[in-house]
Amino acid sequence: MNTPPQPNIKFAQTPDYREAYANSVQIRVNVWDFFLVFGTMQQSSETQVELRNFQGIYLSPQQAKALMALLQQNVANYEAAFGQLQLEPRAPGGPVH
Repeated sequence: MNTPPQPNIKFAQTPDYREAYANSVQIRVNVWDFFLVFGTMQQSSETQVELRNFQGIYLSPQQAKALMALLQQNVANYEAAFGQLQLEPRAPGGPVH
């Protein structure tokens, strides 16, 4: 059984490409796609948290599953190199960002 040769992949950045830091990700899901909203969260006081969303990305369910697998593998590699990550406890009934 012959395996077809893999194509050469060329990465290129579009003129509007940008990089940004996000410490908040919100996910909305429907039948057709996953919508990821990236932002930054800042706590200005004990009772006030501000979320500033700066980018929304739509993914097909298949791309979301592929992203999940890539993230799982990379987190496992990170933890193997640097130790287990601990998540902060969630507030009861509150959203997770």
